[in-house]
Amino acid sequence: MYVVMDTNVTDKQVDTVLGALHHFGLAPRREDSEDGVVLNTDGDSPREILGSIRAMPGVLQAGNLWPPYRLPARRHQAADTQIRIGPVTIGGERLAIFAGPCSVENEEMVYALARQVKAAGAVGLRGGAFKPRTSPYSFQGLGQSALKTLRGAADENGLLVITEVLDTRHVEMMTQYADILQVGSRSMENYPLLREVGRSGKPAMLKRGRSATIEEWLQAAEYIMVEGNNNVILCERGIRTFEGLTRNTLDISAIPVVKALSHLPILADPSHGTGLRDKVLPMSRAAVAAGADGLLIEVHAQPDQALSDGAQSIRPEQLIRLMTEVDGIAKVIGRRC
Repeated sequence: MYVVMDTNVTDKQVDTVLGALHHFGLAPRREDSEDGVVLNTDGDSPREILGSIRAMPGVLQAGNLWPPYRLPARRHQAADTQIRIGPVTIGGERLAIFAGPCSVENEEMVYALARQVKAAGAVGLRGGAFKPRTSPYSFQGLGQSALKTLRGAADENGLLVITEVLDTRHVEMMTQYADILQVGSRSMENYPLLREVGRSGKPAMLKRGRSATIEEWLQAAEYIMVEGNNNVILCERGIRTFEGLTRNTLDISAIPVVKALSHLPILADPSHGTGLRDKVLPMSRAAVAAGADGLLIEVHAQPDQALSDGAQSIRPEQLIRLMTEVDGIAKVIGRRC
């Protein structure tokens, strides 16, 4: 942390700021030069302390040398993180495409979709077992039986399993079935859950909160990483804006911004990002062109009869087209599906 004092600062004002820094448990060092007085401390400080120091008489500016997150930062690690799970690498040359239903509805449906997802060229099967719904009367998922179905269908087809965890009490149980624990948009600020997922050691996919800034999103990733789990995948899934013609606004610009700020891999979820089936393909193309390391796609054989999110679920034949078109774009930028 650094504090730049005003050119007309008095010694009394400097001493007052030094006293405040000591009060906050910091060990400030005073440096005098022709340009004025600067106070430095080791380490960074939370915004509450920065705000208090900035408000003191004689202070011109105060800030941290690091962003409010450290472990996900590009400054912490220059090389891109690549997460290896079995034969799959997330963040490497090959795009990681995960596809499947919003919710596991029955065993027959999931096994059939798993075969189609594999045939299309995806590396993982997605599906919800515990569903966070706005209404308590909406379909809430089939729980542990759904996890068993996902695992069985994925193993039969050589796929990874990614599924959402909602509750700290479910983490240990879900690690038996899932290859990647998904922390959903609604849970991005559930800090006890983030810490528990971090302690699990399982790769985690962290979705951006509906109203979260990129810095807040990366700070949430730090909660997982500070527990010793560096296998974190970010997922841009759309943010809430004033636009009403789509379910959310898929922030394509977040992808290159995150790539500049962080070493973590990033996926895009054009299904939740738009909420509209016919927008999934064009936004998938855009996300890959912007540098996404993969996609999370909702697929359903009969989306009009889906128990959740049917309007944004594409059909299996549309997934094949999506994979073909996305692969064409990937090759232009030196990648592949």
